[in-house]
Amino acid sequence: MASSPSPDPRPAVVLHGGPVALPTLLGNGTNGTPRLPTGGKIRAGIKVLTRRAAEVPRAQAIYDQGLNQGQSFDQIERALAEACPELKSPLVPRNVPWFTVRAQDFPNPELATQILDLHGEDRGEGRRLYRFPVVFPTDRWQSVMPHELATWGAQDKRFWSEYSTDGRWRHCMTHAPVPVDATGRRTVRLFGGRKAIPREDNGGLCQPESCPEYQQRQCNLTGRLLFFIPGIRSISAFELHTRSFYAMNAAIRTFETVAFLRGGRLAGFLDRQGTPFYLTKRLMEVAHIDDHGRPVRVPQWIIELEAPVDVATLMREQDDQDTVLLQADGAARVLQGHRKSASSTPGKGPESVDEPVAASDSTADGMPPTLEHVLGRLAAMGVPAQTWMSYAATRWGPGWKLNPQGRARAFGELERFRNDPKGYADKVNAELQQVAS
Repeated sequence: MASSPSPDPRPAVVLHGGPVALPTLLGNGTNGTPRLPTGGKIRAGIKVLTRRAAEVPRAQAIYDQGLNQGQSFDQIERALAEACPELKSPLVPRNVPWFTVRAQDFPNPELATQILDLHGEDRGEGRRLYRFPVVFPTDRWQSVMPHELATWGAQDKRFWSEYSTDGRWRHCMTHAPVPVDATGRRTVRLFGGRKAIPREDNGGLCQPESCPEYQQRQCNLTGRLLFFIPGIRSISAFELHTRSFYAMNAAIRTFETVAFLRGGRLAGFLDRQGTPFYLTKRLMEVAHIDDHGRPVRVPQWIIELEAPVDVATLMREQDDQDTVLLQADGAARVLQGHRKSASSTPGKGPESVDEPVAASDSTADGMPPTLEHVLGRLAAMGVPAQTWMSYAATRWGPGWKLNPQGRARAFGELERFRNDPKGYADKVNAELQQVAS
C-alpha cells in the first residue's frame, strides 16, 4: 500500500484576491513588506563649511569645486577629509527654504536636471526647487514614510527601533555578532546579510528617556518620504530624508485626512483633474528644550505636505462612486434573477444550482449596510471587535465606518467568511502581524 505524500513543508502566503502562493528564496522579505526601489535622493537642506574650515583656502576651493561639479555633500566631505585631515567635521547642515537636487545623488544624473528644469524656480538665488508635485504608490502612509529612531556608526547603523507585531512595544535592535565556524578562526558565510537581534544591555526595549545614546544626541528620529514625481519618467521612487518630528507629524495628519475623505485611498492623483500632493517648505517657529531645560523657539524651514484639492469635490466624487457601486449591485441582482428564471422548468420551481451564489455587499433588504449591520455580523462570528477594528482601518482606511462604500466592503467580507469564523480570525491576525512587522 502506497504511503500518502508528506505535506509540503514550505509555508504558504495568501495574497489578497488571489490564490495561495508559495514564497520564493529571494521574493519573501523578512517582514513580508514590499520595498520600493529608489532612483535618487532629494535633500531637505544644504551643508556649508564651518567657520574654521572656511578660513582654510584649500578647504574652500574643494567645497566650491564640489558644488560646481554637482557632487553630493557626502562626496565633498570625503574629499575634505582626505585633503584636510586636521579639520574635524568640516561641514555643518544649514536650514534653507529650498530642496537640494544634485546630479551625484541620482544613479541617472539626468534626472536631477529634469526635475529642476520642470519644477525649479528662480527667486533671486538661481534656479532652485522650492515646491514640486508628488504622488504616492500605496495607500499605507507607513509604507511611504518609513521612520525610526537610529544610532549610526562610522559604516552602518548600530541600533534602531522596531515595533512588536502587536504594536504595543518598541524594541531596540542591533546586528547579531557574525558567527564563527567550529575552529573559531573563520567567520560563517551569511545568507541574506547580518541578522537583527534585540539589544542585550537594555533588555531590547527602546526607551529614549533612559537611553545613553539618545541623551547624548547620538540616537535620533530619522525618516523619509518615498514618492514619484509627475512628468519625470522613472520606475523607481525618489526619496526625501528628514529628521524633523514636526514635518513627519504634520505629514501623518495630512495623510489621515486625505485617506478619510477618499475612502482610505492615498495612492495616485487626488481627483479626476489629476491634482497631486505637493512638497514645499514653510517657515515656522519650532519649540525645543535647551541644555538648561528651558523652552526655546527658533525659526526653521519645515517640510510641508500639501493636498491642494477642493474637499467638496472629493466628497462628491466619493458619492458618485457609491452610486455606481449600488447601481452595479442592482444590475447584478437583476441579471442573476433573470438567469434563475431562465433555468426554471415550466410547471416546476427553479432547478437547484450546485455553485453557491456570491454574497452581496448589501443587507437582506437590498440597502447599504449600517455600522450596526457590520458589528452585528462580526459579533455573530465571534471575532474580537477591537482586533478586527484595527484590521478594518488598515484594510479599508480609517474612514471606512463613515463611508457607505467602506461599510459595504466590510459587510461583504464578513458575509463571505460567515461559515469559517476561525479561518477568518486567522486571516485578520496574519494581516495585522504583517502590517506591524
